[in-house]
Amino acid sequence: MVAADIPAVHALECRLFPVDAWPLQMFVDELAQAGTRHYLVAEASGAIVGYAGLMCIEPIADVQTIAVVPAQEGRGIGSALLTELIRESRRRGAADVLLEVRADNPRAQQLYRRFGFEQIHVRRRYYRDGVDALIMRLQLHAADGAAAAADKPTENHPADKHPATTQHPPLPRETGQA
Repeated sequence: MVAADIPAVHALECRLFPVDAWPLQMFVDELAQAGTRHYLVAEASGAIVGYAGLMCIEPIADVQTIAVVPAQEGRGIGSALLTELIRESRRRGAADVLLEVRADNPRAQQLYRRFGFEQIHVRRRYYRDGVDALIMRLQLHAADGAAAAADKPTENHPADKHPATTQHPPLPRETGQA
């Protein structure tokens, strides 16, 4: 994601998360923190159809956001975005990747479980509409991190074996952040 993507990403954010949408300035602020953030977009036919963001402050990486337009769901875009966030977490030396997911979003929960995330906590009434958030964690192994830092897939992690890593839909475009 680059600054020029923010208006389109924010428009999607407002459409996809009308109750809990981030303000536009929050995306600006997130991209400005290149040392601890990593944001991606996925495009199809020149339009942004998904986006994702990560905050990483060792030893924890936290998925800040991940979204795919409903018309593009089921095509591996969410999996490709999540795969890239997990790889970036390893590159940055994270031991764990955390995320919050709405308790009423079984499709997202299923995706995260396929990647090895496990529920570790519930935040009651976390979202503005009163829905609980499930806190999920993926534990990364030191050996996995070393292999990923060399940008080599490992055989120990579901994200590295997921079909999205071999048959990419529109590839996420990175922020260019280190």
